[in-house]
Amino acid sequence: MYIVHVHAHVKPGEVDSFCKATVQNAANSVFEPGIVRFDVFQEIDDPTKFVLVEIYHAEEDTQKHKETRHYKEWRDTVADMMAEPRKGIKYRNIFPEDDTWR
Repeated sequence: MYIVHVHAHVKPGEVDSFCKATVQNAANSVFEPGIVRFDVFQEIDDPTKFVLVEIYHAEEDTQKHKETRHYKEWRDTVADMMAEPRKGIKYRNIFPEDDTWR
């Protein structure tokens, strides 16, 4: 699996609009064949900060996701809502399914 954590810091006045757009994107993304899971988390201590946890079957599925209409619409909608650029951090799983680290 290929995991991406997208960290987003949203302008204070844009939180509700960001949530609406992001939930719509996530609700469509879970139906993509390459996506295993797509979660959206909001920080409790600072509600302007979010983490999107995207789990794909393979790295190439991330590019397929970025080619979808719902992703492009989300990307364009939230662009001006960002307090700073989004940051994606990539991971691979080592448990339960992947033991290549041994």
